[in-house]
Amino acid sequence: MTLVLVAHGTRDPAGAVVIEEIASLVRARLGGVPVRVAYADVRQPDVTSVLSSVSGPAVVVPAFLAAGYHVRVDIPAQVEASGHPDAVITDPIGPALLPALLARLTEAGWTLGDSVVLAAAGSSDPRALADVRAVATALSRRVGPVTVGYAATATPHISDVVASASGRVAVASWLLAPGLFHQAVAASGAAVVAAPIGAHLRVVEAVLLRYYEARCFQDVA
Repeated sequence: MTLVLVAHGTRDPAGAVVIEEIASLVRARLGGVPVRVAYADVRQPDVTSVLSSVSGPAVVVPAFLAAGYHVRVDIPAQVEASGHPDAVITDPIGPALLPALLARLTEAGWTLGDSVVLAAAGSSDPRALADVRAVATALSRRVGPVTVGYAATATPHISDVVASASGRVAVASWLLAPGLFHQAVAASGAAVVAAPIGAHLRVVEAVLLRYYEARCFQDVA
């Protein structure tokens, strides 16, 4: 079964490099299984064009950290438009990546006592925002109180949250790859800004888990 790894998409070439690196690591773990990259927005190829060129069953794994518009609406619509007769869409990978988020925050220089802000992309979907709040709650068990700020769409904006925080501020970036969203996070004025999660081992494992779950479901069905 072909694995189609779907990322958000960004005009920043560094973002595309990260997604290709993740795909390469997944490909190495899967042996001869084809792994293709598609984008939900901004970049090409999109999901429709990739699936249109895939023969046989396919597993579409959204490399997203929350289940917002792209995951719930856009990706399914692109899969349907492809006309592919045997494609399965998995849940996004976000829930498994808290250890990677904490690792990036620690690498950036967070220390106990910093005011911690969780920076996310933002969404108009309240369910996606609820996903982000759940991550903030889980992170707070490891680093103390956590507030949430967004780079776009939702409020409060990350820069406003950083400006209102007390003491030294450390931002944990709930973003997968570099791009416009992380540029807003980096410009927030925080003393410490973690890098996006990137091609972390936890990301690779989360993609593989989604793929194998889908394959098991297909075998049972």
